[in-house]
Amino acid sequence: MSNLVVVGTQWGDEGKGKLVDILAEFADMVVRFQGGANAGHTLIVDGKQLITHLVPSGILHPTKRCAIGPAVVVDPETLVEEIDAISQRGIQVSPDVLVISHRAHLVMPYHRLLDAAREAARGSKKIGTTLRGIGPCLEDKAARTGIRLSDLLDSEVLAERLSVKLPEVNALLSHYGRDTVQAEDILPRLAELSACLAPYVGDVGEVVRQEMDRGKNVLFEGAQGTLLDIDHGTYPFVTSSSTSAGAVCPLVGFGPKRVDGVVGVAKAYTTRVGAGPFPTELKDELGDKLREAGGEYGATTGRSRRCGWLDLVALRYTAAINGLTSLCITKLDVLSGINPIRIGVGYKLAGQELTSPPANIRDFSRVEPIYEEFEGWEEDLGEGRTKADLPLQARRYVECLEHLLNLPVDIISVGAGRAETIMVQNPYNRY
Repeated sequence: MSNLVVVGTQWGDEGKGKLVDILAEFADMVVRFQGGANAGHTLIVDGKQLITHLVPSGILHPTKRCAIGPAVVVDPETLVEEIDAISQRGIQVSPDVLVISHRAHLVMPYHRLLDAAREAARGSKKIGTTLRGIGPCLEDKAARTGIRLSDLLDSEVLAERLSVKLPEVNALLSHYGRDTVQAEDILPRLAELSACLAPYVGDVGEVVRQEMDRGKNVLFEGAQGTLLDIDHGTYPFVTSSSTSAGAVCPLVGFGPKRVDGVVGVAKAYTTRVGAGPFPTELKDELGDKLREAGGEYGATTGRSRRCGWLDLVALRYTAAINGLTSLCITKLDVLSGINPIRIGVGYKLAGQELTSPPANIRDFSRVEPIYEEFEGWEEDLGEGRTKADLPLQARRYVECLEHLLNLPVDIISVGAGRAETIMVQNPYNRY
């Protein structure tokens, strides 16, 4: 038995969906353990693209069971649409294949309205949320005024909870000059969504523990990236949940000794969506080239991503937080034709060298990166299937990352498709 956690090590969009899709072949169950529909995982198999927001990437493997954990905030409208879209692609999404935690909190229609109203009110100081209502939903969870999936299935409980919550919500919406929400306007649609989701609802924590007890391999899929973690990220330009590997145990419901390995996913360069510090950002033609070559547009929002050189200070920091046991490097192919290639290996702030990102957001915004240069390559990497197939300069780039991070690179992605992958070492074979 091996239980692995896959996490993003940058500001999200690292390519976790593709890695989970690949590793799902060796797992018996795939569990999404945090986040919400603010994350999008893009999968390309046989030339066809599928974007998932809530359903785990393992859904492409018909013999695997998938689960949406208790700490995932579920937008029922989005989830039903997603299940329908996946089913229309000929992929089975039955209650035998997918289980959704009855403890998962729901993103309600008013959460989206509040999210949009607050962002608009911030003006030039926007956080850069996806406007999917994730933050307001998790605020309600912490305030113990949230609505869970189990409440959706009980019409009396749902009506009671809305009668308590809506006066507060409407006072806020009125403050922002927005239309208010009435229970009678949303309850009919919520009843329809309840009927659609009811067959999938179960106790995910119990199901996962049972699978572990049976000696099955469980793969845990994170969303976003560690630098967006509510505690360890570039606060306040972060998401509203814990995105690091250590969160998987309390969020799903099992003990920490049952995690065997943590695979971190990092692009060969760095991207970021929305506002916040980005020391190695390229605000020039080279940044534009990376964006176009890498297709750097958000799977959830379509927003263009800011692009820059790989930031090893941030990557060392997130490797330590997550306790990474190995690394997957994605989009190495995007660096073809760029020479020289630079890596940020340190920061300077007011003449002092820093070994980790500063907590103060103003300081983080003022750091100056220290770069090392590497010789680039011209070759197209897409046909490579072993590390030996890579040009010498590309191999040296990967080996340098291994040395500087003191971590093995198990997997190298050289294209968007499932087949465009170099499996140096199967992470499941380490345990």
